[in-house]
Amino acid sequence: MHVFVTGASGWIGSATVRELVSAGHTVTGLARSEESAARVETLGATVLRGDLGDTGLLAEAARGADGVVHLGYHHDFSQMDRAADLDRAACEAMGAELEGKPFVFASGLVGVRSEDDRPSTGAHPRVANSAATLALAERGVRTVAARFAPTVHGQGDHGFVAELVRVARERGVASYAGDGSNPWAAVHVSDAARLVRLALEEAPAGSAVHAVAEEGVATRDIAEAIGRGLGLPTRSIAADDAMAEMGWIGPFFAMDLGATSAQTRMSLGWEPTGPSLLEDLPHYTA
Repeated sequence: MHVFVTGASGWIGSATVRELVSAGHTVTGLARSEESAARVETLGATVLRGDLGDTGLLAEAARGADGVVHLGYHHDFSQMDRAADLDRAACEAMGAELEGKPFVFASGLVGVRSEDDRPSTGAHPRVANSAATLALAERGVRTVAARFAPTVHGQGDHGFVAELVRVARERGVASYAGDGSNPWAAVHVSDAARLVRLALEEAPAGSAVHAVAEEGVATRDIAEAIGRGLGLPTRSIAADDAMAEMGWIGPFFAMDLGATSAQTRMSLGWEPTGPSLLEDLPHYTA
């Protein structure tokens, strides 16, 4: 299968390209910069230079592919509306060219627990985009929402856990909200990439799959592991103080982001084999 991948040089994207190539697929990866292009080439993919704002280019790439994996996103919390607008336009442009083809796109777990759950579209602009893209199944597109755990971890990750470690280093303490029992789902990046491939190959139209290996790691346990690794104390803070105490990551760390992947495992035969989050944390604190 010839697969067009956006976000191909990113954290999950690069692992996904590697997985697809290893499975015998031909991959074209979108790359905005020379650095990203070089990264995509080293993974064994063909480079298409451009960005998510070029909807004509995206449509052409989707039209020439056998399927699309859309992992690119404008991750700037100061421009959330603009990011959502870019994502919506990109999904519309690619989706219009994918009748009879698979279209796997990145989503999250906010407001859901199981694969059948559909969150309120008012929760976040990206949630509305996800609902609209899934609805393309009614037009013959095999759309699949790949809902990633908030913690897609592994050596080299610069995401949420890396930010938690950075904040702990900066402030001299590893914090968690309340009693720290709120769960965060987690998955190793290699397992997430394998699930994306399986979803592309097999998942039914209009479905959601959960990239969740651990259904919920207590945030207190995460903070304590960070504290041990950095040689810092651990403390509880009030959930209302999470932003002031920890910056933008604080409110996310105070949320309940646990979820199940039972249906995903059963329908696709996906079984995670990577290390757990707590086993991986020494890579972040070294």
